Amino acid sequence: MSSHFSLIFVFLFSFVTSTRASAEIPYFLDRHCPITTTTYSGDSTFFTNLKTLFSSLSSRNTSYSTGFQSATVGQAPNKVSGLFLCRGDLSPEVCHHLAVFAINDTIFKRRCPDTSEATFYYEECMLRYSHKNILSTLIYDGVYILNNPKNISYNQNQLHRFRVLLSSRMNQAAIEAADSSRKLNIFETELNPVQTLYGILQCTPDLTRQDCLSCLQSCNNRLPLYSSGGRYMYPSCNARYELYPFFNESAIATLPPSFVTIIAVVVPISVLFLLFVVVFSFRPKRKRTIHETEPLVISTDGDDIKTAGSLQLDFRAIEAATDKFSESNKLGQGGFGQVYKGTFPNRVQVAVKRLSKTSGQGEREFENEVIVVAKLQHRNLVKLLGFCLEGEEKILVYEFVANKSLDYFLFDSKMQSKLDWARRHKIIGGVARGILYLHQDSRLTIIHRDLKAGNILLDVDMNPKVADFGMARIFGMDQTEANTKRVVGTYGYMSPEYAMYGHFSMKSDVYSFGVLVLEIISGMKNSSLYQMDGSISNLVTYTWRLWSNGSPLELVDPSFGDNYQKNVITRCIHIALLCVQENVEDRPTMSAILQMLTTSSISLDVPKQPGFYFRGTDEQKGEVGTSMDAICSVDDASITSVAPR
Repeated sequence: MSSHFSLIFVFLFSFVTSTRASAEIPYFLDRHCPITTTTYSGDSTFFTNLKTLFSSLSSRNTSYSTGFQSATVGQAPNKVSGLFLCRGDLSPEVCHHLAVFAINDTIFKRRCPDTSEATFYYEECMLRYSHKNILSTLIYDGVYILNNPKNISYNQNQLHRFRVLLSSRMNQAAIEAADSSRKLNIFETELNPVQTLYGILQCTPDLTRQDCLSCLQSCNNRLPLYSSGGRYMYPSCNARYELYPFFNESAIATLPPSFVTIIAVVVPISVLFLLFVVVFSFRPKRKRTIHETEPLVISTDGDDIKTAGSLQLDFRAIEAATDKFSESNKLGQGGFGQVYKGTFPNRVQVAVKRLSKTSGQGEREFENEVIVVAKLQHRNLVKLLGFCLEGEEKILVYEFVANKSLDYFLFDSKMQSKLDWARRHKIIGGVARGILYLHQDSRLTIIHRDLKAGNILLDVDMNPKVADFGMARIFGMDQTEANTKRVVGTYGYMSPEYAMYGHFSMKSDVYSFGVLVLEIISGMKNSSLYQMDGSISNLVTYTWRLWSNGSPLELVDPSFGDNYQKNVITRCIHIALLCVQENVEDRPTMSAILQMLTTSSISLDVPKQPGFYFRGTDEQKGEVGTSMDAICSVDDASITSVAPR
């Protein structure tokens, strides 16, 4: 016990003599004393080594030029390793004084008495020691979390944009911190004319770049996205953001040595502070008004690519992630260009859509896709992680979806068996939820206009994600339909009123959804032609004839065998036929469709003849229906442009 007190005396003396120059007494936040760790006695070799370690970390000769120091003393089993990390904005002098204080505070207050492993968190620093090797080692045990209790007073749309910006900025800062020699990044980002986002992300500099990035990404993934500030601290790294400046840009935080200097420095600062308080006190009303009328990033009515500006990525980073767009990373090719698999340094896998310089999708379509997807967040919609617009390069970076697109499985005889009816039924429901979100639950009504099997991606659990919003159109809150002179999309999935007259609405997507459901049930392409009773049919017409003949189950993919519920699959066919009815008013809404799919007790209307109906030779020409012969192409390329009649 005497050795404990002698150690305390030594460090207390050094602390008293040094606090004249320290910035302030650091605020203690938390400790981590593992209950499974071993203990030591006051006369043990381990304790002697611990004293030596503390002396080394607090020595006047120890430099804190990088805000970090570490040391190892002794040999196993009495070896002790330790480190001290100072917040990155503070000067070396302040860091040294904080180290002295933290060591004295740890010993004097016996925060982890006699334990051979401990972590201590302070407002501006962290102290660790252990009988294990903790140097250059990524450690997640001993987390500390602190959220600012003040929630953000934004409306739902502003809060969504705040979350997108915060997540993007913190992830970017994590990469920049991992790339720096000090494993540190400090940033300020303007949210709007009256608010700024402040953040610090920092690792212990002994970590490798990859370990630092992994640690910071873990922090970012656990930070709250709804409050006005928060921090997440691991023994190996920490991340914090606030809506006020909590760090010292000047890194000058030492107290003056004399009373005269105190007067010269403190008084002007105090006066400025008081002036700030007075001005701020007379402006609260105006500030609140600005928050109510001003958006978080840009005007909510402006469909500008600046809406997603915080998601912009550097071309070189994307090029490196895809190994310079190598063929081995190529996932596929569409009408607009190539899609590659990419892996960023933090091991996050992405899908990189690189638009062809000669593709039909120009800057307008590109900006449209960025604007649309940046505003969306739903588990059945693919997430946009970033974009690049440099020179002739137009690149979209999406979350990586492991199982490619639905058509890859649906129309391949070898792959069809991997999609049994249970999975296909789940996919139908997921797509319906995604489209319903676009039509009804997102901030603005969004018409996809190119819903097809190739634009439904499947994740590792075969959950569907609607993708490819290059053709999407955004409607205002009270807008339900529109006309266009440029019809784009994929024939076979287009509704009659859109393909012929350029008229589109939510019911246009409903028609495409109905076609998609028929393809999912049958495993057949709508663009292909089928013969029945001597007549040529597309999939919609073929299904209608089976339904009219009372044999709808002949449509079912043979790969199901007997592993499906006849009443469920018949109901899905029924719903699909309601979706592809020629008359727009007869088609149900997506909200009604989802209810039909999930509630078997809801009765279904009798479907009417579908649009794009192929007449047989024995059918009368005067019958209601739109002939497809003159206008429908069997080519399913996704950038068709025709002049509507």
